[in-house]
Amino acid sequence: MSDLKRTPLYDLHVALSAKMVPFAGYEMPVQYPMGVMKEHLHCRAAAGLFDVSHMGQVILRADDPETAKAALERLIPQDVLGLGEGRQRYGFFTNDAGGIEDDLMFANRGDHLFVVVNAACKEADVARMRAALEPEVTVKLLENRALLALQGPKAEAVLADLHPQVADMRFMDVATVPLAGAECWVSRSGYTGEDGYEISVPLAAAKDLAQVLLAHPDVEPIGLGARDSLRLEAGLCLYGHDIDAATSPVEGGLTWAIQKVRRAGGDREGGFPGAGRILNEMTGGAARRRVGLQPAGRAPMRDGTPLFASAEDDTPIGSVTSGGFGPTVGAPVAMGYVDAALAKTGTALFGEVRGKRLPVAVAKLPFVAAGFKR
Repeated sequence: MSDLKRTPLYDLHVALSAKMVPFAGYEMPVQYPMGVMKEHLHCRAAAGLFDVSHMGQVILRADDPETAKAALERLIPQDVLGLGEGRQRYGFFTNDAGGIEDDLMFANRGDHLFVVVNAACKEADVARMRAALEPEVTVKLLENRALLALQGPKAEAVLADLHPQVADMRFMDVATVPLAGAECWVSRSGYTGEDGYEISVPLAAAKDLAQVLLAHPDVEPIGLGARDSLRLEAGLCLYGHDIDAATSPVEGGLTWAIQKVRRAGGDREGGFPGAGRILNEMTGGAARRRVGLQPAGRAPMRDGTPLFASAEDDTPIGSVTSGGFGPTVGAPVAMGYVDAALAKTGTALFGEVRGKRLPVAVAKLPFVAAGFKR
């Protein structure tokens, strides 16, 4: 793994006996001695600390903040101009064919926008923004900050021990907060379905902050394995699996993230890449849809499992894009795409696992209700 990058917390992961694996060009902890199952359940019951420093942190800045907002709106279907200071939204870059190039978070921090993109896509995302926005808007990929995620029902109490201001934040609020002596950019968000925070911290202070948080009796380090099972139970998409450059937001069930002002009939309708296809599908429907899937029995249905309308059919009607065992649910869970006519909750299907057709039912998402503090 000599050609892989390392996050600022690499030495801490090794000291904590993490199992390190390649992920998105980085050496990342997939699990710690506690193991994936216990890490998952601990995050659901208390608080887990994740190193997400491999993600791309980007600043968009212009002489007039409204210029940066309007410019970003040309690249994504979200309402950027209407996002208030101190607030954050989920969004995605789309391409001319209406597919999703990456999903992201963007925050209004007053005189600039703060954008967080996926690790595997960050170079392409930064190039996309620079080509479309510069020189009107300065696009800066930050190399001097780490990113931590503190997730779980006890995350508020843990972080409030360091600064009480965080307890007053609501879901998708952002604020600058001093934590363990460092200026941190805190958002009340995450990708586990639990309440929690994402914390951008200067590199020099990252290890100290992580150690302070891990010293709390309610906090354990959590690796990529449990991060994946947590987000799957929460019905959240993994880019490159559940959504990709060929998948539209309508197919992906992400139209909730396209605000009214950007939709057909809205004050700023369209104007983003792929708007024709996306807006047409929003009114006329898409040919396939992302759904939850509940396999019968105990055998998980993994990414790539073909789905069939019956045990005898030769032609697949869809496939699994994410799947595994859901520790909170106590059973296998999955997500995938099926023909729109078969997307109704309760529809009986079959997945082909090692040459055998096994029953699976279309299920309502999420599998575990979100614990966000609204």
